[in-house]
Amino acid sequence: MPTARKPPVSDLNALLKGLSKARIEFILVGGVAAVVQGAPVTTFDLGIVYRQTDENIKKLMIFLESVEAVQRRPDDKVLKPDERDLRGKVHLLLTTCFGALDILGVIEKDLGFDELLPSSVEIEFKGHNVHVLNLETMVALKRGAAIPEEQYRLQIYEETLRMKNENGDKV
Repeated sequence: MPTARKPPVSDLNALLKGLSKARIEFILVGGVAAVVQGAPVTTFDLGIVYRQTDENIKKLMIFLESVEAVQRRPDDKVLKPDERDLRGKVHLLLTTCFGALDILGVIEKDLGFDELLPSSVEIEFKGHNVHVLNLETMVALKRGAAIPEEQYRLQIYEETLRMKNENGDKV
């Protein structure tokens, strides 16, 4: 049985570019979404909420195979994701040849792609338009978090949002 490979050096830009190039419908969430909106946080994974249509799931599966995605696990088992893993309230934590990728069907309050899309902003990234969950929504969702790390990030997100509002949306 194969064993889990050593985690690669992260190239989250390559993951984001690959997802966009594959025309996968997704919303960028989590630390990277905060960073692109000016929050000074460090993150080692790329988090997305994706549209759960048959066509989008097929595109996502092709992409995951191309980046050698396997589930992040505490043991040495190598489990590749399959289409069944991408249906429903998914929280799939993967390692790829470019770094960590979190594939989410829903985030806090069971919000999925369609519910989050109106709360996203579109940014241009390497010639592709990418939906990013806006900082206001991220703050609202983090306010109920019980995890200490999330409370710490909440303070940073709130301060970033305050500064953006004071500076006319420029941080």
